[in-house]
Amino acid sequence: MKRFVLYFIPAVVCLLVGFTAGELQGEALKVWYPGLAKSVLTPPPALFPVVWSVMYILAGVSLGCVLECVNRRMVFLWVVQLFANFLWSVLFFALRNPAAGFADIVVLDLLVAWYIHIGLRSCRTAAWLFMPYMLWLLFATYLNAVVVVCN
Repeated sequence: MKRFVLYFIPAVVCLLVGFTAGELQGEALKVWYPGLAKSVLTPPPALFPVVWSVMYILAGVSLGCVLECVNRRMVFLWVVQLFANFLWSVLFFALRNPAAGFADIVVLDLLVAWYIHIGLRSCRTAAWLFMPYMLWLLFATYLNAVVVVCN
């Protein structure tokens, strides 16, 4: 039971953070975002909540692995990256500031890369669970950059 809680609680926390961020995006997604010039590679809007839900579950399970490995540095990085992830929604959507969002997502990319780097040496499963997240973030960074450049 204790092991289940180590994985379940972080996944739920991630999903709640994602849900809260999504709520902050609501009006901007309907009113502001559709009018922006975007990359031709921008996925359809319905795909984002699905992908982010998967990413948040993987991130939560990754933290469960880290808690079992008892790696305090990775726990700290995990918390900081989750905050930076949430902050991106505030900056980009709630404040409608793609440039500030871009600065934040670059920091987020670095935090996630650092987490993976440390994890590959000390908690490999946790690191590998973050790989899809890293790939998605790099794609999101590109999408954010296009919005900054084209608007």
